[in-house]
Amino acid sequence: MKIHLIAIGGSAMHNMALALHHKGYAISGSDDAIFSPSKDRLEKYGLLPSEMGWFPEKITKNLDAILLGMHARIDNPELAKGKELNIPIFSYPEYIYEQSKNKKRVVIGGSHGKTSITAMILHVLQNLNIDCDYMVGAQLEGFDTMVKLTHEASIIILEGDEYLSSPIDRRPKFHLYQPHIAVLSGIAWDHINVFPTFEMYVDQFRIFKNMVSDTLIYCEEDKELKKLAREETNCKLIPYSTPNHNIENGITTVSNTELIIFGNHNLQNLNAAKLVCNKLGVSDFDFYKKIASFKGASMRLELVKKTATSSIYKDFAHSPSKLKATSSAMKKQFIGRKLVACMELHTFSSLNEEFLQQYKGCMDEPDIAIVYFSPEAIAHKKLESITTKQVYSAFAREGLLVFTDSKKLEEHLQQLDWKNQNLLMMSSGNFDNIDIMYLI
Repeated sequence: MKIHLIAIGGSAMHNMALALHHKGYAISGSDDAIFSPSKDRLEKYGLLPSEMGWFPEKITKNLDAILLGMHARIDNPELAKGKELNIPIFSYPEYIYEQSKNKKRVVIGGSHGKTSITAMILHVLQNLNIDCDYMVGAQLEGFDTMVKLTHEASIIILEGDEYLSSPIDRRPKFHLYQPHIAVLSGIAWDHINVFPTFEMYVDQFRIFKNMVSDTLIYCEEDKELKKLAREETNCKLIPYSTPNHNIENGITTVSNTELIIFGNHNLQNLNAAKLVCNKLGVSDFDFYKKIASFKGASMRLELVKKTATSSIYKDFAHSPSKLKATSSAMKKQFIGRKLVACMELHTFSSLNEEFLQQYKGCMDEPDIAIVYFSPEAIAHKKLESITTKQVYSAFAREGLLVFTDSKKLEEHLQQLDWKNQNLLMMSSGNFDNIDIMYLI
């Protein structure tokens, strides 16, 4: 099979290129810019384009398929040439389904927790030597790529994102996977540039629920999911919630198993992962035995640095509900320490003046609460500017600190007294390249 990837340098696309290369396919690709780690990983396997740009002459009749990356434009010249030659063109999720038609498909969906649940399932299956294909949204310890596609595996575990499939396919990604077994972890309004009302957003999960052919595992602590569960459905429904647990000396224990991970969201995720593994033939005993060594997915309450009296954690949290849950998890886990929580307004939703009002009260629990946003990033995204006054008003938190200059934020954090005080950095971005490691 000869496959060409348009926008091969993306996080998801370069992993797809590697997976198909490992499967034995002949891979080519193009992009207008490729940065590390994608660049280094493509170069290692001889898949890095020799020059940057779009080259219609690369698109020839001997290609079996073209994969279209999300950041390619709709007027891409290679895409136009592919259409002209009638070469089959797939979005990333379409091709994932194409590669898994004959496998048992497990799809993990929800506004939060998707990556963590998927990572937990993969960790347990790998440590039990149960072969499976997968696609996950973060680089996991012990896994070479974020995508694995083989001829042999009879199961595939897929992280199911609700965002759009490609520039020419406006369907949510998880609507294309046709799951046998599925998880829904929760619904919290996001992607308002695509789903301008909460009702439109919820409807995407309703459509997904109705596509599940066997079993839907859902968090019954989420009020929107409880509503969906009451609607007519053709599949079996299995609810889950936060398991009974103990926290002692900074260690969380579930079913007599000491865990590295912590926080109610992570414990809910663990329960969801256990139920999926049960459906795949894994006993509770084997699940807990293997999950004990799970350190967490990248950027999901990830420990960055630890001293005798303080720790830095980073988290992908950006939605109001996740900010609240992640801050609460840190406070409960480290009872004797104060918490400095810093979040970056980075997504299209969070930088929208109307959506900002959703953040009221979500940063009340930390001892020191900080919000950062970059006016330059807002201009780059071609969004209406927001002011520090609007941010203060939206969060409604007494003593809130707001920064618009990353250097000043960095200096402020470095001069704080970190004795018996932890730092939590929450963003889907990177605080304009602040090196978090050196903040304490």
